[in-house]
Amino acid sequence: MGRILLLLLVVLAVYLMWRAFGPGSARRYGSLRGGEAAQPPAIKGPDDDEEFLWNIEKNRFKERRAREEAERRRREEEERRKRFGEEPGE
Repeated sequence: MGRILLLLLVVLAVYLMWRAFGPGSARRYGSLRGGEAAQPPAIKGPDDDEEFLWNIEKNRFKERRAREEAERRRREEEERRKRFGEEPGE
């Protein structure tokens, strides 16, 4: 009984290995084997390039953050001048 079970397990292992690595597995699982290399989509212009669009978005965010920071510093400086300018006169 044990030999039959062992034989069935070996046959099952061979079958599963054949399905996983045999002919046609590249097409089934999207592997680069078999000469069917997946080509990335062709970039036709800058609006198709994800990295280019990401860099534009990142630069806009940095500019907006810098403007907000400059505005905050300007307001703090005005408040500081106002505070120190009024205190000696009182």
